[in-house]
Amino acid sequence: MKPYVPKQLALLDIDWADHVSLIGAANAALARYDGLLSSIVNPGVLLSPLTTREAVLSSRIEGTQATLEEVLEYEADPTEKIDPVKQADIQEIINYRQAMRYAVEQLKHRPLCLNLLRELHGVLLDSVRGRNKAPGEFRRIQNYIGPPGCSIEEATFVPPAADKLAAGLDDWEKYVHFDEKDRLVQLAVVKAQFELIHPFLDGNGRVGRMLIPIFLFEKKLLSSPMFYLSAYLEAHREVYYERLRSISHDNDWNGWIRFFLNALIEQAHDNTAKAKAILALYERMKREVPEITHSQYAIQAIDALFDLPVFTSARFITRSNIPNDTAKRILSALKAKGTIHVLSGGRGRRGAMMVFPQLLAITEADPFVDH
Repeated sequence: MKPYVPKQLALLDIDWADHVSLIGAANAALARYDGLLSSIVNPGVLLSPLTTREAVLSSRIEGTQATLEEVLEYEADPTEKIDPVKQADIQEIINYRQAMRYAVEQLKHRPLCLNLLRELHGVLLDSVRGRNKAPGEFRRIQNYIGPPGCSIEEATFVPPAADKLAAGLDDWEKYVHFDEKDRLVQLAVVKAQFELIHPFLDGNGRVGRMLIPIFLFEKKLLSSPMFYLSAYLEAHREVYYERLRSISHDNDWNGWIRFFLNALIEQAHDNTAKAKAILALYERMKREVPEITHSQYAIQAIDALFDLPVFTSARFITRSNIPNDTAKRILSALKAKGTIHVLSGGRGRRGAMMVFPQLLAITEADPFVDH
C-alpha cells in the first residue's frame, strides 16, 4: 500500500450545498449546548466527572480498560496498591485530562499550532505506554496502521512518508487559521487530516480527539472547552474508521464531513441532556443538603461532591475546606439519608471510600449503546 499523500486543504472540493441542512443543525445544537455551559457558574467543577469520562472513553478507543469509577477511586486514594496494568491505564487517562488542562491555559495567550500539539503529546505520553516513542516529537520514520504484528504490506493504512510530513503539517496548520465558510466543516477537515497524517509514533488518536474541544474553544464556538465526542466515536467505531479510510482510498471528504456533522449533532444533544441533568441535580442538592446537614458549609460540601463523586473523608475535607469534625458530621448525615453510599469500608489507616451515586449514574449513562 502506498503512503497517503495529503491534499492541500484550502483547495478541497467540498459539496457545500449537500451539507447545508447538517451545518445548520450542527451549529444550532452546539449553540444550545454552549448557552447552557455559559449559564453554569463554574462548569469546570460541576461537569468535572464528564471531563474524566471523556478521558476514559478516548483512551478506551486506544485499548485501555480502566473504568470511570476505577479512575475516581484511584484519585481518591492514590496510595492504595492496584494491579500495575490497571495503574498504567489509569495514568494514561489522568495524562489525557492534564493535557487538556494544559491546552486551555496555553490558549489564553497563544493560538492552536504545531508546537502546542507537540507539547500536548509530551504531556499525554509522560511516564506511560508509548513513552519510548518520542513524546513531543513528530516522527522521523514511516509508520502504518494494521492488525498487531502485520507488515507494512499488510497494513490497512499507511500515513505520509516521513520526508512528506513537514509539508503536510505546514498545510494543516495554515488551514487551522484559514477563514473557512463554516467552522464545523473546517473542524471535520482539521481532525481527519491530522489523523491521516498521523504525525506521532503513538497517541495520534487521543491528540486528534482532543483537537475537537480545543478547536471549538479557540474559535469561540464554545465558552468552555468541554465538548465530548468520544462516546459517539466509540459507539460508531467501525463507521468512524471506515469514513477516514474512504478519504485516503477514494478522496471522499464529503462522506466524512456528513459523518462528523451528524456526530456533532448527536453528541451535542447528549452533552446538553447530561449537563442539564447535572445542573438539575445540583439545584436539588442545594435544597436538600442544607436541610439534611443544618450546616453553614452545605454549599462547600455540595461542590466537593460534584468535583469528587468518589472520595475518602480525608479527600473530602481537603477539597471542601470544611473543618475536620464538621466535615465528618456532614458525611455521617449524608450517609444516613442515602445521599452518599459507602463503596468500600476503611481498614487500617485507610479511610472508607464513599460515592455520590446520583452524579455517577448521570455521567455514565450511554445514549449510543443501543445503536
